[in-house]
Amino acid sequence: MTPTTRRAPGGTLRAAARALAGAALGAVAARAAYAAATRRPPGLGGKPGEEVWGRTNHRGEPVTLLEGPAFVAGAAAGGLLTPGLDGRMRAAALLAGTASGVLGGYDDVAGTTSSRGFKGHLGALARGEVTSGAVKILGIGATGLAAAAIAGSSAPTRTGRAVDTLVNGALIAGSANLMNLFDLRPGRAIKVGLLTGAPLAMTGSRAVAAAPLGAAVALLPEDLGERAMLGDTGANALGALLGLAATRLGRGPRLAALAGVAGLNVASEFVSFTKVIQRTPPLHWLDMLGRRPAAAPPAAPSANGSVPAQAGPADEAARAADPTP
Repeated sequence: MTPTTRRAPGGTLRAAARALAGAALGAVAARAAYAAATRRPPGLGGKPGEEVWGRTNHRGEPVTLLEGPAFVAGAAAGGLLTPGLDGRMRAAALLAGTASGVLGGYDDVAGTTSSRGFKGHLGALARGEVTSGAVKILGIGATGLAAAAIAGSSAPTRTGRAVDTLVNGALIAGSANLMNLFDLRPGRAIKVGLLTGAPLAMTGSRAVAAAPLGAAVALLPEDLGERAMLGDTGANALGALLGLAATRLGRGPRLAALAGVAGLNVASEFVSFTKVIQRTPPLHWLDMLGRRPAAAPPAAPSANGSVPAQAGPADEAARAADPTP
């Protein structure tokens, strides 16, 4: 890990300009990849692309998962071309983003809903059943450790470097899984990514965070418009890359970030994030920002045959479907 250093004003401006260039490259590449993929969706195993990547969202409307591969491609291209990023971190970002995306993509196209969460997938594994989710969990864990090892550490001792690798690897993998838990409503995972990535973009992590944030912003209109979603492919990659960016923080902030990520991952086994968001006014407002109003259920006639007035947007949102993560 590269230690935090004090920059001269000119150096800070150059670093900011390079980060903006990386964000722009990520955005352009993501939009180009999305346009190409949706023009001719790639098939798999004899199935047409529309069937492989098509899904039904929380409204029961069709969406495509091709936003995820487009995000991975945009973040990878932007990361490779972002100026000012050292070679080891560039390689670590390429591994963390693409490998997490590939593993998420495997779960997207081959996964089932018979097992959910860490408890469900690892419990199935203990019974001898290898689920796609278990493959993804173990694979992203290994990816996190490998990316952390490639990125390196500035600790002066071998023990310190080993501890940094374990902490950083857990932060990358935990962030990848956590981001996927937010991909249940339009734009939610990207909004979480922007909220957590913006502070990183103001630190020495800006060069790492730039390309994925640019790619995410470029694809946000498709997500909010309910035409596409990140899926496991994009959400896992976005989380892994922001986790990698966080590894450039000092040890104290990194441990705090890891504690928060681990705590939220554990909490997701017992608490529905969607219910918490709906019941917390500021979070609910942010969650609905830029989205279509929730659909109101059909009004049932009253005993005298009259039809009640339509519910307002707040009532509609409160009735929105809530699949448990």
